[in-house]
Amino acid sequence: MKKKGLFTLLLVLVMAMSLLVGCGSSNSASGNQSSSNKKQLKVGFAIKTQDSPYFVSLVKRVQKDCEAKGWKVTILDANSDTTKEAANMDTFVAQKMDLIFIDAIDPSSAVPEINKAADAGIPVIALDSGVDASAKTVTTVYSDNKENGRSVGLAYAKKMGDKAIKAVILSGAKGNVAGQERREGLFAGIIQGKTGVSEAKAWKAAASFDKTLTSKGKATDSAANFSVVGQGWGNWTEADGLKAGEDLITANPDLTTVLGENDQMLFGAMTALKNAGIKGVDLVAASDGAKRADDLIKKGQYFATGLNSPSKVADLGVKIGKEILVDGKDKTSYPKITLTDPVAVTKDNVDKYYDFGF
Repeated sequence: MKKKGLFTLLLVLVMAMSLLVGCGSSNSASGNQSSSNKKQLKVGFAIKTQDSPYFVSLVKRVQKDCEAKGWKVTILDANSDTTKEAANMDTFVAQKMDLIFIDAIDPSSAVPEINKAADAGIPVIALDSGVDASAKTVTTVYSDNKENGRSVGLAYAKKMGDKAIKAVILSGAKGNVAGQERREGLFAGIIQGKTGVSEAKAWKAAASFDKTLTSKGKATDSAANFSVVGQGWGNWTEADGLKAGEDLITANPDLTTVLGENDQMLFGAMTALKNAGIKGVDLVAASDGAKRADDLIKKGQYFATGLNSPSKVADLGVKIGKEILVDGKDKTSYPKITLTDPVAVTKDNVDKYYDFGF
């Protein structure tokens, strides 16, 4: 009887364990099925163009960041055509994207499609380029043009000390807000660094300096021993920077400095200086961050550039997207503008920031 009872007890225990294992397997399978059935988030990126390394790098980083989170990403390039950009945004709305990024061609022309997407319940985050205040974006993420410029200006003022600065400046396009912010930042940093005035007074002086420059073609701050004797419009490109630089350098062969609103135009100025046989002129960019500029900084052939990093802009934009889509953060809780940290990239720190370039 004892043996029979013991056998029965062991049989019951084995059956119970089998049931437990079976239940565990069933729950595990159910969990995996639930996970695999989870909706894959869809993200669209309406990029204005991919005609420069910056935009190519921005697109690649957005793709990389999103795909690392398991999101499906669709890129549509407008090729600098506002009509095409509007159609691309309409396509994303029709596809019921969970999130849309846009690098807008024009601040105002993109507003109707941005608002159409927002009204459909799709959060829209602008990257790199700002849009009008009437656009229903979550936020606009870009580098801090003003503070990048000021950081570079302060670094250059420190280098020059009491020495006079006689410069020309290559600007992107008339009326461009980012360009104005960049050059005013440069002016503010140089004036603040060379005179020791407060930041507030430096910004005020820079605004006055820029107003004189754009109206008269030249400006001087005698207290800072700083003059800009000519302004050329280089359309943000190396080729046009070369053309504008040649005219300015021919008229002013005794320059100490060529200032620029981006790196590409200064690359053109480098060629213009070389063609004219002029050496020892400092090249100072308010903001950009091309790796070609970083390489020249390492060699001592280019003074500085502000850190306008497409990877940092993309990282911050995708981080905000994740906060909204995954973490449940209120999409109306963000400021209209979200800026990356400003940095003056010089020979002292170029290795640290090199991988953030493009």
